[in-house]
Amino acid sequence: MTTAESASGCSMSVRLPAREPFDFRPSLAFIGAFPAMTGQQGIEGGVLTLALRENGSTLGARLRAVPGEPALDCRLTAAGPIAPDTVTAAVDRLDFHLGLSDDLAEFYRLADQDAPFVRVRERLHGYHQVKFPSPLELLCWAILCQRVPLPVARSMKQALVETVGNRVELDGAVRWAFPDAEQLAALDEAELHRLIGNQRKAAYLYGAVRRWLDLDEGFLRTGPYEEVREELLALPGIGPWSASFLLIRGLGRMEHLALDKEMSRAVERVYGRPVDEDAFRRLAGHYGRWQGYWGHYLRVGG
Repeated sequence: MTTAESASGCSMSVRLPAREPFDFRPSLAFIGAFPAMTGQQGIEGGVLTLALRENGSTLGARLRAVPGEPALDCRLTAAGPIAPDTVTAAVDRLDFHLGLSDDLAEFYRLADQDAPFVRVRERLHGYHQVKFPSPLELLCWAILCQRVPLPVARSMKQALVETVGNRVELDGAVRWAFPDAEQLAALDEAELHRLIGNQRKAAYLYGAVRRWLDLDEGFLRTGPYEEVREELLALPGIGPWSASFLLIRGLGRMEHLALDKEMSRAVERVYGRPVDEDAFRRLAGHYGRWQGYWGHYLRVGG
């Protein structure tokens, strides 16, 4: 991180470097089309605006690609002074959310050996996987979206967000930061039920958030894969599919990839044939620890 400029009080600018190759445009396109983020982040004029919650502070972030450089200029704003450790936490969160530090070189080398996939890699060249803004947000979304239409799940999620009130205004639009674990833990099960209108989901949220408070996100990002998976499976409301979702899209764990209906359709579109579990494992196995990236590219650009 390098500080471009800082202003006393409630605003400062930082430059976020990205590993080459990097193209911010596919990231903006993905965010604009991602149903879980509808209305939560702005992408107007090539600028990403969002709110985030770090170290007990609600921040606004405005990010724009730096012309001719693999980097983003980011302006952070807050109602009061932004502490240095909060800036550090926000930069880490944004870097992780946007995959800026992901090194795509080995993935692209493997992709170039896979003729049917080359056109996908070319279409998305420089795209770094956009994850959920935080794994906690994905944990809650995974519970909320189970067995209900997406608009219903989004309404439930927005009810949680608005009751806490992490609100900022950026470029004339209101952006909401998803609550942090402490804010969610302050809501009892009855209040969660009142907000989302589903008793079972409220019970899962209540239990999962309290278990989350005892987990170390650093360990979840980098610890032994099977140990992390077991920690996630122990959370209320989280089964194998949700755990896989959390590992890839919340924690950036690309080592393993599950075959589901959407993945099967994406593979068939690109490779021109249906695949069973064994065939899928052979295709994914070519990408080794990058198979999660391969699967994400298939879904996004296949």
